[in-house]
Amino acid sequence: MSYRENMLCSKSHEYIVKDGDKYVVGLTEYAIEQLGDIVFLELPSVGDNFGKGETFANIESVKAASEIYLPVSGEITEINEQLVDSPEKLNEDCYEGGWLVKISADNFDNDSKDLMNYDDYKSEVE
Repeated sequence: MSYRENMLCSKSHEYIVKDGDKYVVGLTEYAIEQLGDIVFLELPSVGDNFGKGETFANIESVKAASEIYLPVSGEITEINEQLVDSPEKLNEDCYEGGWLVKISADNFDNDSKDLMNYDDYKSEVE
C-alpha cells in the first residue's frame, strides 16, 4: 500500500489512511523530525474509544513531550506493540512500520472533512 497516496493529515501532524475496513493512524514524518529522537511512547488499549481530536497517546523525545490526537472518532482495534518496546523505531519509519494504532471509525466521512491530503499537508509544513 502506498501510504502517502491515500493519506489524510491533521494540522496537529497525525495521519490516517484506510486499510481494508480499518484505519491506520500515526504521526507524520514532519512531527517526528520536530520531536527528534523518540525515547518513550504510551499507546491506548484495544477497545478504548476516543472522540475526534481527543488525546489517545503520549510521546516523549529527548527534546519534548507531546500528546497525540485521534484525527477521527473511533475504537482502537490494534496497537503497534513493537513501538511500545522500541519507540525509537519511529525515527526510522513513521509510516509502514511506524503506525501507532488501527481503529474502526465511527463517522469517518464527517470527521475527516477538515483533514488535508498528503500533498497539501506537505505544502503547509514546508
